[in-house]
Amino acid sequence: MKTHRTLLAAGLATALAANLSGCAVPTPSARAEALAPAQWHAPRPAGDTLPPLPHNGDLATLTQWWRQFNDPLLVELIEAAQGASPTLASARSRIEQARATRVAASAALLPTLDAQATAQRGNTQLPGTTASSAQVGLQTAWEIDLFGANRYAGDAAQARLEGAQASWHEARVAVAAETGNQYFSLRTCEKQLAVARNDAASRAETARLADLSAKAGFTAPASAALARASAAEGSARATQQRAQCEVDLKVLVALTGLDEPGLRGKLAATPAVIPHTALHSVASIPAQALMQRPDLYQAGREVAAASAEVGSTRAQRLPRLSLSGSVAAGNVRSGGVSNDAQTWSIGPLALTLPLFDGGRRAANVDAAQARYTEAVALYQARARQAVREVEEALVQLDSSALRSEDARVAAEGYRASFTGTEARYKGGLASLVELEDARRTALAAETALVGLQRERMAAWIALYRAAGGGWMPPTASALAEQKP
Repeated sequence: MKTHRTLLAAGLATALAANLSGCAVPTPSARAEALAPAQWHAPRPAGDTLPPLPHNGDLATLTQWWRQFNDPLLVELIEAAQGASPTLASARSRIEQARATRVAASAALLPTLDAQATAQRGNTQLPGTTASSAQVGLQTAWEIDLFGANRYAGDAAQARLEGAQASWHEARVAVAAETGNQYFSLRTCEKQLAVARNDAASRAETARLADLSAKAGFTAPASAALARASAAEGSARATQQRAQCEVDLKVLVALTGLDEPGLRGKLAATPAVIPHTALHSVASIPAQALMQRPDLYQAGREVAAASAEVGSTRAQRLPRLSLSGSVAAGNVRSGGVSNDAQTWSIGPLALTLPLFDGGRRAANVDAAQARYTEAVALYQARARQAVREVEEALVQLDSSALRSEDARVAAEGYRASFTGTEARYKGGLASLVELEDARRTALAAETALVGLQRERMAAWIALYRAAGGGWMPPTASALAEQKP
C-alpha cells in the first residue's frame, strides 16, 4: 500500500510540475530545406513572354494555358479526359477521406455527450412486491489535452487534408499534360502519314514509268526491279505509319472516354496545328518554380503531418487527465407508490499515469520519428527531381529551338534536290539509283522536321508540368478557413 501511495504521489507531482512550468512536447521541425540551386543552369528559351496562369484546381482557368494553342478540340479533349480519369476520381476520394479524418481528430479535443435510457422491472426483497424503474439522462466525458496529444493529431490530419487537395491539383495537371501529349502525338503521326503517302505515291509512279521503259527496252530489267522494290518499301512504310496513327487514336479514345466514331469525325473536321512559338515563362529563381509544384507542396505537408505525429506519440507517454459527469431523471414505482429519482454527478476527475506497457509507447515514438525522417528525405528527393525536370525541359526546348531552323533549311534543300534529280531522271540525265538516293534523303529530312516539331511541343508540355501547371499554394488565410 505504501508503494502505491508513493507512485500516486510521484504521478501527481509530475503532472503538477508540468502544468506549472507550461512544458510543451518537443517535435521535429516541420520545415525541410528544399536545397534548390540559386539559379537555372540550363539555357532558357528565348521569346517566352506569357506567364504561367495559376489555376488553383479550377478547370476553367486551368484550360487557359491550353487555349493558347488556338485548338478548341484540344481543350475539349482535356476536359473529357479529366471527367473520365480514374486518377482524379481517386484523388477526390482521398480528399474526402482526409477531410473525415480531420473532423474525427478535431472532435477528440471536445467533450462527448451521450444520451441513455434504461427501464427495469423485478422483485424487491419484500415478499410479493414488484418494482418498476425508468430513467433517462445525459452523460459527458472530456479528456483534457494537457500535453497536446490530440491537438498534434488534429494538426497532422489538417496537413494531410491540404496535401490531398494538392494531389488533386497535381492529378489535374498530369491528366491535362498526358492528354495534350497524346493529342500532339496523333497530330504528328497524321503529318508523317501524309509525308509517307506522298512518298509512296511518288515511288509508285517511278516504278510505273520504269516498268514501261523496261518493256520498251530503254531501261535494264534490274532498274525496273529496283523501282518496284522502292515502291513496295514506300507502301509498307505508309501502312506502318497508318497503323501507328490508329494506335494513337485508340489511346486517345481510352484517355477521354469519347465515342471513337465521333472522335474521328472531330479530328477530321479540325485541321492539325502544331504551334512553334513559346507558350510558357520560367521563374528566374528555381525556388519560385518549386513553389508552384503541388506534388512538392504535398510532400511538405506530409513532413508537417509526420512532425505532428511525433509530438502526439510523445505526449501519449505523459499523464492524462479526464473529467466525466452525468445528469438523469427517473421514476421508481413500487407497491403502487411512484417516486421521482433525479441524479447528477461531476467527476471523477481522473489522472492516469502510464507506468508499464512493455515499451509500446516508446516504440510508437520511434516509429513516428522514423516516418518523419523518411518524409523529410522524400521531400528533399522530390525537390531535386523537380529541379531536374525543369532543367531537362529547358535543355530540350533550347536544343529543339536551335535545330528548328537548320532542320527546315535541310528539308527544303533536300526537297529541291529531289525535285531536280527527278526532273533529270525523267529527261534521261540521272540514274534510278541517284533518284532513289535523293528520295531517301528528302524523306528523312521531312520526317525529321515533323518529328522536331513534336519534340518541341513535348518539351513545352514537360515544362508546363514541371512548373506545376501554374498552380499556386494556398495562402495562410485560405488554410485558416479550411480548419473547423
